[in-house]
Amino acid sequence: MRELLTRLLATLDAGLPCVWCVVAATRGSTPQKAGAAMLVFPDGTQAGTLGGGCVEAEVRRQALAALAAGAGPAVHSFLLNDDYGWDDGLICGGRMTILAHPIPADICGRVTPYYRAILSAVVAGEGFTEALVIEGCVGDRYLFDSTGRPITCLAAVPNWGEVAGRLPALADRPRPAVSDGVASLPSPPRGTLLIVGGGHVGQAVSRLAVELGFAVWVLDDREKFANADRFPGAERVLVGDIGTTLRDLRPHLTANTFALIVTRGHNHDEEALYHLAGSACGYVGMIGSKRKVRLIFDDLAAKGVPAEALERVRAPVGVDIGSQTVPEIALSIAAELVAWRNRGGPA
Repeated sequence: MRELLTRLLATLDAGLPCVWCVVAATRGSTPQKAGAAMLVFPDGTQAGTLGGGCVEAEVRRQALAALAAGAGPAVHSFLLNDDYGWDDGLICGGRMTILAHPIPADICGRVTPYYRAILSAVVAGEGFTEALVIEGCVGDRYLFDSTGRPITCLAAVPNWGEVAGRLPALADRPRPAVSDGVASLPSPPRGTLLIVGGGHVGQAVSRLAVELGFAVWVLDDREKFANADRFPGAERVLVGDIGTTLRDLRPHLTANTFALIVTRGHNHDEEALYHLAGSACGYVGMIGSKRKVRLIFDDLAAKGVPAEALERVRAPVGVDIGSQTVPEIALSIAAELVAWRNRGGPA
Protein backbone atom coordinates (compact mmCIF):
# COMPACT_ATOMS: atom_id res chain seq x y z
CA MET A 1 0.00 0.00 0.00
CA ARG A 2 2.88 2.37 0.72
CA GLU A 3 4.18 2.07 -2.84
CA LEU A 4 0.71 2.56 -4.33
CA LEU A 5 0.00 5.63 -2.21
CA THR A 6 3.39 7.04 -3.20
CA ARG A 7 2.43 6.54 -6.85
CA LEU A 8 -0.94 8.22 -6.25
CA LEU A 9 0.68 11.23 -4.60
CA ALA A 10 3.23 11.59 -7.39
CA THR A 11 0.32 11.64 -9.84
CA LEU A 12 -1.56 14.25 -7.81
CA ASP A 13 1.53 16.40 -7.32
CA ALA A 14 1.99 16.43 -11.10
CA GLY A 15 -1.63 17.56 -11.50
CA LEU A 16 -2.56 14.50 -13.56
CA PRO A 17 -6.06 12.96 -13.54
CA CYS A 18 -6.64 9.44 -12.24
CA VAL A 19 -9.20 7.23 -10.52
CA TRP A 20 -8.53 5.78 -7.06
CA CYS A 21 -10.43 2.51 -6.63
CA VAL A 22 -10.68 0.74 -3.27
CA VAL A 23 -12.36 -2.49 -2.24
CA ALA A 24 -14.67 -1.15 0.46
CA ALA A 25 -16.25 -4.44 1.52
CA THR A 26 -16.32 -8.13 0.68
CA ARG A 27 -18.42 -11.11 1.64
CA GLY A 28 -17.49 -14.73 1.18
CA SER A 29 -14.64 -15.85 -1.05
CA THR A 30 -13.13 -13.06 -3.17
CA PRO A 31 -9.80 -12.59 -5.00
CA GLN A 32 -8.98 -9.50 -2.92
CA LYS A 33 -10.17 -8.33 0.48
CA ALA A 34 -11.34 -4.96 1.74
CA GLY A 35 -8.61 -2.34 1.58
CA ALA A 36 -7.09 -3.53 -1.70
CA ALA A 37 -6.66 -0.63 -4.12
CA MET A 38 -6.07 0.14 -7.79
CA LEU A 39 -5.02 3.38 -9.46
CA VAL A 40 -6.35 3.87 -13.01
CA PHE A 41 -4.84 6.36 -15.47
CA PRO A 42 -6.59 8.01 -18.45
CA ASP A 43 -4.64 5.89 -20.95
CA GLY A 44 -6.11 2.72 -19.40
CA THR A 45 -2.98 1.65 -17.56
CA GLN A 46 -3.11 0.91 -13.86
CA ALA A 47 -1.13 0.37 -10.69
CA GLY A 48 -2.23 -2.01 -7.97
CA THR A 49 -4.96 -4.62 -8.36
CA LEU A 50 -8.47 -5.50 -7.26
CA GLY A 51 -7.83 -9.17 -7.95
CA GLY A 52 -7.72 -9.29 -11.74
CA GLY A 53 -10.26 -10.83 -14.08
CA CYS A 54 -13.56 -9.46 -15.30
CA VAL A 55 -14.32 -7.50 -12.12
CA GLU A 56 -11.10 -5.52 -12.34
CA ALA A 57 -11.62 -4.93 -16.06
CA GLU A 58 -15.18 -3.72 -15.51
CA VAL A 59 -14.17 -1.36 -12.70
CA ARG A 60 -11.41 0.01 -14.88
CA ARG A 61 -13.87 0.53 -17.78
CA GLN A 62 -16.38 2.35 -15.59
CA ALA A 63 -13.65 4.37 -13.90
CA LEU A 64 -12.35 5.64 -17.24
CA ALA A 65 -15.88 6.48 -18.41
CA ALA A 66 -16.56 8.40 -15.18
CA LEU A 67 -13.30 10.32 -15.47
CA ALA A 68 -14.06 11.28 -19.08
CA ALA A 69 -17.59 12.37 -18.16
CA GLY A 70 -16.52 14.38 -15.11
CA ALA A 71 -18.61 12.15 -12.83
CA GLY A 72 -18.14 11.88 -9.08
CA PRO A 73 -17.38 8.90 -6.82
CA ALA A 74 -19.42 5.74 -7.43
CA VAL A 75 -19.95 2.38 -5.77
CA HIS A 76 -19.77 -0.80 -7.84
CA SER A 77 -20.99 -4.14 -6.49
CA PHE A 78 -20.26 -7.54 -7.98
CA LEU A 79 -21.46 -11.06 -7.31
CA LEU A 80 -18.68 -13.42 -8.36
CA ASN A 81 -20.76 -15.96 -10.24
CA ASP A 82 -20.80 -17.17 -13.85
CA ASP A 83 -21.12 -13.60 -15.14
CA TYR A 84 -17.89 -12.46 -13.47
CA GLY A 85 -15.25 -15.11 -13.62
CA TRP A 86 -16.01 -18.07 -15.87
CA ASP A 87 -13.10 -17.28 -18.18
CA ASP A 88 -10.81 -16.16 -15.36
CA GLY A 89 -11.47 -18.83 -12.76
CA LEU A 90 -13.00 -16.29 -10.35
CA ILE A 91 -16.29 -18.07 -9.67
CA CYS A 92 -15.79 -17.61 -5.94
CA GLY A 93 -19.41 -17.04 -4.99
CA GLY A 94 -18.51 -13.97 -2.95
CA ARG A 95 -19.45 -10.31 -3.23
CA MET A 96 -17.22 -7.27 -3.73
CA THR A 97 -18.13 -3.64 -3.15
CA ILE A 98 -15.71 -1.18 -4.73
CA LEU A 99 -15.58 2.60 -4.34
CA ALA A 100 -14.18 4.37 -7.41
CA HIS A 101 -13.12 7.98 -6.88
CA PRO A 102 -12.37 9.92 -10.09
CA ILE A 103 -9.84 12.69 -9.48
CA PRO A 104 -9.76 15.19 -12.36
CA ALA A 105 -6.76 17.46 -12.73
CA ASP A 106 -8.52 20.51 -11.27
CA ILE A 107 -9.02 18.93 -7.84
CA CYS A 108 -5.66 17.21 -7.43
CA GLY A 109 -4.42 19.90 -5.07
CA ARG A 110 -7.55 19.73 -2.93
CA VAL A 111 -7.40 15.99 -2.29
CA THR A 112 -3.61 15.69 -1.97
CA PRO A 113 -3.45 16.54 1.79
CA TYR A 114 -5.86 13.73 2.60
CA TYR A 115 -3.91 11.02 0.80
CA ARG A 116 -0.63 12.42 2.11
CA ALA A 117 -2.04 11.99 5.63
CA ILE A 118 -2.82 8.34 4.88
CA LEU A 119 0.71 7.73 3.61
CA SER A 120 2.14 9.38 6.72
CA ALA A 121 -0.01 7.09 8.88
CA VAL A 122 1.17 4.03 6.94
CA VAL A 123 4.82 5.03 7.30
CA ALA A 124 4.45 5.80 11.02
CA GLY A 125 2.96 2.34 11.58
CA GLU A 126 1.01 3.49 14.63
CA GLY A 127 -2.35 2.34 13.32
CA PHE A 128 -5.31 4.15 11.78
CA THR A 129 -8.78 3.59 10.37
CA GLU A 130 -10.16 4.94 7.12
CA ALA A 131 -13.95 5.21 6.86
CA LEU A 132 -15.56 5.28 3.41
CA VAL A 133 -19.15 6.42 2.94
CA ILE A 134 -20.77 4.08 0.42
CA GLU A 135 -24.41 5.10 0.92
CA GLY A 136 -25.77 8.63 0.94
CA CYS A 137 -22.81 11.02 0.62
CA VAL A 138 -20.96 8.45 -1.49
CA GLY A 139 -17.24 9.05 -1.64
CA ASP A 140 -16.84 10.98 1.60
CA ARG A 141 -13.73 9.68 3.38
CA TYR A 142 -12.60 10.05 6.98
CA LEU A 143 -9.25 9.23 8.58
CA PHE A 144 -8.92 8.42 12.30
CA ASP A 145 -5.81 7.68 14.35
CA SER A 146 -5.26 4.54 16.42
CA THR A 147 -7.30 5.93 19.33
CA GLY A 148 -10.24 6.95 17.15
CA ARG A 149 -9.40 10.66 17.08
CA PRO A 150 -10.09 12.47 13.78
CA ILE A 151 -7.11 13.27 11.56
CA THR A 152 -8.60 14.63 8.32
CA CYS A 153 -11.40 14.00 5.85
CA LEU A 154 -12.64 14.47 2.30
CA ALA A 155 -16.22 15.62 2.80
CA ALA A 156 -18.09 18.76 1.79
CA VAL A 157 -20.02 18.67 5.08
CA PRO A 158 -18.02 16.58 7.59
CA ASN A 159 -20.03 14.41 9.97
CA TRP A 160 -17.28 13.20 12.30
CA GLY A 161 -19.47 12.18 15.22
CA GLU A 162 -21.83 9.95 13.28
CA VAL A 163 -19.04 8.24 11.36
CA ALA A 164 -16.84 7.76 14.43
CA GLY A 165 -19.68 6.05 16.26
CA ARG A 166 -19.69 3.25 13.70
CA LEU A 167 -16.03 2.31 13.98
CA PRO A 168 -14.70 -0.58 16.10
CA ALA A 169 -11.70 -0.01 18.39
CA LEU A 170 -8.32 -0.83 16.81
CA ALA A 171 -7.24 -2.42 20.08
CA ASP A 172 -9.64 -5.27 19.29
CA ARG A 173 -7.86 -5.90 15.95
CA PRO A 174 -11.13 -5.60 14.01
CA ARG A 175 -11.67 -6.76 10.47
CA PRO A 176 -13.07 -4.46 7.79
CA ALA A 177 -16.80 -4.01 8.22
CA VAL A 178 -19.80 -2.03 7.00
CA SER A 179 -22.25 -0.29 9.34
CA ASP A 180 -25.14 1.89 8.14
CA GLY A 181 -23.50 2.73 4.85
CA VAL A 182 -20.01 3.37 6.23
CA ALA A 183 -17.18 0.95 5.40
CA SER A 184 -14.39 0.89 7.97
CA LEU A 185 -10.92 -0.17 6.86
CA PRO A 186 -8.82 -0.65 10.01
CA SER A 187 -5.04 -0.75 9.90
CA PRO A 188 -3.75 -1.90 13.30
CA PRO A 189 -0.35 -0.70 14.54
CA ARG A 190 2.55 -2.35 12.73
CA GLY A 191 4.25 -4.94 14.88
CA THR A 192 8.00 -4.79 15.54
CA LEU A 193 9.88 -8.07 15.17
CA LEU A 194 13.06 -8.20 17.24
CA ILE A 195 15.27 -10.97 15.86
CA VAL A 196 18.04 -11.96 18.24
CA GLY A 197 20.58 -13.74 16.08
CA GLY A 198 21.81 -12.72 12.65
CA GLY A 199 22.46 -16.19 11.23
CA HIS A 200 20.81 -17.96 8.32
CA VAL A 201 17.44 -18.49 10.02
CA GLY A 202 17.25 -14.93 11.30
CA GLN A 203 18.11 -13.63 7.86
CA ALA A 204 15.46 -15.80 6.18
CA VAL A 205 12.79 -14.82 8.71
CA SER A 206 13.66 -11.16 8.27
CA ARG A 207 13.05 -11.31 4.52
CA LEU A 208 9.58 -12.80 5.03
CA ALA A 209 8.72 -10.53 7.95
CA VAL A 210 9.45 -7.39 5.95
CA GLU A 211 7.14 -8.61 3.19
CA LEU A 212 4.49 -9.36 5.82
CA GLY A 213 4.57 -5.83 7.15
CA PHE A 214 6.65 -6.14 10.30
CA ALA A 215 9.18 -3.51 11.32
CA VAL A 216 12.30 -5.65 11.77
CA TRP A 217 15.05 -5.10 14.33
CA VAL A 218 18.08 -7.40 14.35
CA LEU A 219 20.57 -7.97 17.16
CA ASP A 220 23.81 -9.94 17.05
CA ASP A 221 27.17 -9.55 18.77
CA ARG A 222 29.01 -10.03 15.45
CA GLU A 223 29.10 -7.18 12.96
CA LYS A 224 29.74 -9.51 10.05
CA PHE A 225 26.33 -11.07 10.71
CA ALA A 226 24.41 -7.98 11.82
CA ASN A 227 24.76 -5.45 9.02
CA ALA A 228 22.68 -3.69 6.39
CA ASP A 229 23.96 -5.92 3.58
CA ARG A 230 22.56 -9.04 5.23
CA PHE A 231 19.39 -7.32 6.47
CA PRO A 232 18.52 -4.65 3.88
CA GLY A 233 14.88 -4.46 4.97
CA ALA A 234 15.53 -4.06 8.69
CA GLU A 235 14.70 -0.75 10.34
CA ARG A 236 17.38 -1.24 12.98
CA VAL A 237 20.50 -3.43 13.00
CA LEU A 238 22.13 -3.62 16.42
CA VAL A 239 25.62 -4.92 17.13
CA GLY A 240 26.60 -5.54 20.74
CA ASP A 241 26.66 -7.88 23.67
CA ILE A 242 23.32 -9.69 23.63
CA GLY A 243 22.57 -9.48 27.34
CA THR A 244 23.62 -5.85 27.75
CA THR A 245 21.80 -4.71 24.61
CA LEU A 246 18.57 -6.48 25.53
CA ARG A 247 18.72 -5.04 29.03
CA ASP A 248 18.97 -1.57 27.52
CA LEU A 249 16.19 -2.29 25.02
CA ARG A 250 13.66 -3.57 27.57
CA PRO A 251 12.11 -0.14 28.30
CA HIS A 252 11.37 0.20 24.59
CA LEU A 253 9.67 -3.19 24.18
CA THR A 254 5.87 -3.19 24.17
CA ALA A 255 2.93 -5.53 23.72
CA ASN A 256 3.30 -4.82 20.00
CA THR A 257 6.84 -6.24 19.97
CA PHE A 258 7.46 -9.79 18.74
CA ALA A 259 10.75 -11.22 20.01
CA LEU A 260 12.38 -14.14 18.21
CA ILE A 261 15.48 -15.86 19.60
CA VAL A 262 17.54 -17.64 16.94
CA THR A 263 21.13 -17.23 18.07
CA ARG A 264 24.05 -19.52 17.25
CA GLY A 265 24.15 -21.38 20.53
CA HIS A 266 22.53 -22.57 23.73
CA ASN A 267 24.23 -20.00 25.97
CA HIS A 268 23.24 -17.02 23.84
CA ASP A 269 19.66 -18.29 23.58
CA GLU A 270 19.47 -18.64 27.34
CA GLU A 271 20.92 -15.19 27.90
CA ALA A 272 18.44 -13.64 25.48
CA LEU A 273 15.48 -15.45 27.02
CA TYR A 274 16.55 -14.36 30.50
CA HIS A 275 15.96 -10.75 29.44
CA LEU A 276 12.93 -11.33 27.22
CA ALA A 277 10.78 -13.90 29.03
CA GLY A 278 9.46 -11.40 31.54
CA SER A 279 9.51 -8.40 29.21
CA ALA A 280 6.51 -6.48 27.92
CA CYS A 281 6.75 -8.20 24.52
CA GLY A 282 3.44 -9.53 23.31
CA TYR A 283 5.17 -12.56 21.81
CA VAL A 284 8.42 -14.33 22.68
CA GLY A 285 9.60 -17.32 20.66
CA MET A 286 12.79 -19.39 20.70
CA ILE A 287 14.14 -21.90 18.22
CA GLY A 288 15.53 -25.25 19.34
CA SER A 289 14.84 -28.87 20.10
CA LYS A 290 12.48 -29.85 22.91
CA ARG A 291 15.45 -31.09 24.93
CA LYS A 292 17.32 -27.81 24.54
CA VAL A 293 14.23 -25.82 25.46
CA ARG A 294 13.72 -27.91 28.59
CA LEU A 295 17.33 -27.43 29.69
CA ILE A 296 17.16 -23.67 29.17
CA PHE A 297 13.86 -23.40 31.02
CA ASP A 298 15.29 -25.38 33.96
CA ASP A 299 18.36 -23.11 34.09
CA LEU A 300 16.28 -19.94 34.00
CA ALA A 301 13.88 -21.22 36.64
CA ALA A 302 16.89 -21.85 38.88
CA LYS A 303 17.97 -18.26 38.25
CA GLY A 304 14.63 -16.98 39.47
CA VAL A 305 12.73 -16.39 36.22
CA PRO A 306 9.04 -16.86 37.16
CA ALA A 307 7.26 -19.91 35.82
CA GLU A 308 4.48 -17.77 34.31
CA ALA A 309 7.08 -15.85 32.30
CA LEU A 310 8.47 -19.07 30.84
CA GLU A 311 5.04 -20.57 30.19
CA ARG A 312 4.19 -17.87 27.67
CA VAL A 313 7.33 -18.50 25.58
CA ARG A 314 6.69 -20.22 22.25
CA ALA A 315 9.38 -22.88 22.11
CA PRO A 316 10.15 -24.70 19.95
CA VAL A 317 8.95 -21.87 17.75
CA GLY A 318 6.99 -22.19 14.51
CA VAL A 319 4.00 -23.96 13.00
CA ASP A 320 4.70 -27.67 12.58
CA ILE A 321 5.02 -28.20 8.82
CA GLY A 322 7.80 -30.77 9.03
CA SER A 323 10.43 -28.11 8.30
CA GLN A 324 13.88 -29.33 7.29
CA THR A 325 15.54 -26.53 5.32
CA VAL A 326 16.24 -22.96 6.42
CA PRO A 327 13.54 -21.51 4.12
CA GLU A 328 11.02 -24.02 5.50
CA ILE A 329 11.96 -23.17 9.08
CA ALA A 330 11.60 -19.47 8.30
CA LEU A 331 8.20 -20.09 6.72
CA SER A 332 6.96 -21.98 9.76
CA ILE A 333 8.12 -19.18 12.06
CA ALA A 334 6.62 -16.45 9.88
CA ALA A 335 3.31 -18.31 9.82
CA GLU A 336 3.24 -18.40 13.61
CA LEU A 337 4.08 -14.71 13.83
CA VAL A 338 1.20 -13.83 11.50
CA ALA A 339 -1.20 -16.06 13.41
CA TRP A 340 -0.18 -14.41 16.66
CA ARG A 341 -0.52 -10.94 15.13
CA ASN A 342 -3.93 -11.61 13.57
CA ARG A 343 -5.48 -13.83 16.23
CA GLY A 344 -3.59 -12.99 19.37
CA GLY A 345 -2.67 -16.63 19.75
CA PRO A 346 -1.16 -19.69 18.04
CA ALA A 347 -2.16 -20.97 14.62
